[in-house]
Amino acid sequence: MADRGGEEGGGLWGGRFSGGMAPEMEPLNRSLDDDFRLWPHDIEGSRAWARALAHAGVLTDEEGETLLKGLDRVAARLREGVGGPVPDEDIHSLVERLLGEAVGEVAGKLHTGRSRNDQVATDLRLWAMERLDRIDDLLVGLGEALVTLARTGVDPILPGYTHLQQGQPIRAAHWALSHLWPLLRDRRRFQEVRRSVAVLPLGSGALAGCPFPVDREALREALGFEALSENSMDAVSDRDWAAEFLFAGSLLGVHLSRLGEDLLLFSTREFGFIRIADGYSTGSSLMPQKRNPDVAELVRGKSGRLVGNLTGLLTLLKGLPTGYNRDLQEDKALIFDTADTLELTLPAIAGAVRTARFQPAAMERARNAELLATDLADILVRGGVPFRKSHEIVGALVREAEEREVSLSELPDSVFGKHHPVLANGAARAAFDWEASVEARAIPGGTARASVEAQLEEATRRLGVG
Repeated sequence: MADRGGEEGGGLWGGRFSGGMAPEMEPLNRSLDDDFRLWPHDIEGSRAWARALAHAGVLTDEEGETLLKGLDRVAARLREGVGGPVPDEDIHSLVERLLGEAVGEVAGKLHTGRSRNDQVATDLRLWAMERLDRIDDLLVGLGEALVTLARTGVDPILPGYTHLQQGQPIRAAHWALSHLWPLLRDRRRFQEVRRSVAVLPLGSGALAGCPFPVDREALREALGFEALSENSMDAVSDRDWAAEFLFAGSLLGVHLSRLGEDLLLFSTREFGFIRIADGYSTGSSLMPQKRNPDVAELVRGKSGRLVGNLTGLLTLLKGLPTGYNRDLQEDKALIFDTADTLELTLPAIAGAVRTARFQPAAMERARNAELLATDLADILVRGGVPFRKSHEIVGALVREAEEREVSLSELPDSVFGKHHPVLANGAARAAFDWEASVEARAIPGGTARASVEAQLEEATRRLGVG
């Protein structure tokens, strides 16, 4: 077996060991396939650390400059790809080995006062800040698509559903905006996660801090963090931000799944309220007539993956003792997968929403006069009848219409008057006006035109779009 102190694999810690790593252990120990994507952040953190060591007098200015130039050469090599299998177990050992090839023995000084524990914690946070900024842009894109769709749905009146049964009429825009407000809450959650991420762990060492007088505040500023970690042992093991990120991702996934479910239902022939563009649909290999809104199904399916990543991380963290533990090697695949999944799904669902079209004629065909039963009860309430009594009276009218096999609005005036005098002499007819029904809900958050337009204005302001 190779000496673990040599270049064959244990250069970072091999002096303690008399022999090489067991072949069965090597693939379990290796994380390079997962963490290779961190190389730009590892280089960035290493540059800042080299400057900090030079500023602290641990390195000479010449040594510091040599390391910085060497890191530039390593970055250029990694940008082109490593070109085949490499022996290194993780990105940190790969960068250190390549740096040694670039500048020689002085490369060994870069790790002074630094551990892979605070190194990986820093790399991950740098990566997360970058990805969270990208996710924020994608959330704005989906929000803008929902606003665009809602603006086309201010006039059309849609059956609103509870328990998947028709409940009350609403403006189609109100439905679209009902998916926007959860998205805005998601965006706020991700912004809060970014603040949690922007805490610098570098300088914490393995667990006890750095014994050299590095300027952590200068490191923080150079790397774009907002605060310094306050306890070195906590700093290297803290993955709260990762759990918050995966929670925000899983809840966003749930919201995207619900949007996808509505798009699926509303684009069926049975509903027909919305049409998904061909570019976001697929056909059938057998049935030539099929037009499947697969974008909605695929996005709905991804939500399970996002929830699973959160469950995986929480399970990983729950039994760890204080300080860094190698179990945390497993966090990266979960964190990376959530970011990748969101960056895959958000543009697709945004495009589908942006190009979707409401179908007002189908909405009109689907509207049943029973949607206006509450408006009928409201007439009784305005006539002084207690709501519970009004509810009972209208329920009896609905039952009578069913028994007569007619629409509620087709009952004779005499029947309405028989059930209560407030409804006599055609007074009940005022309830059967779709526009009047939605306009009656004029309070903030309601379905009246002014209320919906106020939602659109506020949503546009929060998104920062025109």
